[in-house]
Amino acid sequence: MPEAHHLPSGGERHPERAAGLPELLYRARQFRAALEAQVGPDELVAAQALLTPAEWRLFSMMPRYDQRHCLDVYATLVAAGHADPLLLRAALVHDCGKVGDDGRPMSLGWYVLATVLKRVPGLYLLAARILPPVAVYAEHAWRGARMAAAAGSPPEMVEALRHYHDPAPTGRAALLQWADEQH
Repeated sequence: MPEAHHLPSGGERHPERAAGLPELLYRARQFRAALEAQVGPDELVAAQALLTPAEWRLFSMMPRYDQRHCLDVYATLVAAGHADPLLLRAALVHDCGKVGDDGRPMSLGWYVLATVLKRVPGLYLLAARILPPVAVYAEHAWRGARMAAAAGSPPEMVEALRHYHDPAPTGRAALLQWADEQH
């Protein structure tokens, strides 16, 4: 598998971040992009062809804005020259853990609250204990790994999903984290 140090620098995808755009303004633009998210039929066909039927169900459960994000992460990895099918499949389902146990996706309002609260770690942890949607957001990496395991995904893919939000991931998880941070 390619090493993480062969990846392009993160500032190339987000010039507004590199220019020091305030975090709140960056998040507001990200929220607007989520509201306007589009996914083309050709992208859905390509994703379905790569994923197993059970993984396709995980992808299909996500709202359009999360599907768009996952497709963008996938495209970033492909553009960087990565062809590892397990890594690319992980990219396509990496946010499936944001879908609640009831099968309902997290609303954008909860996303906004969770991302704002992350700036104050103590408050974020408290909110994750008392607000179920914030808990889903906070735990989405391991939740997604659990869902992928239940869908029959290979252990190597499940491990990448479980660890891509770790402080210092390795292997596929590091590559997935890098690509995720580009969007």
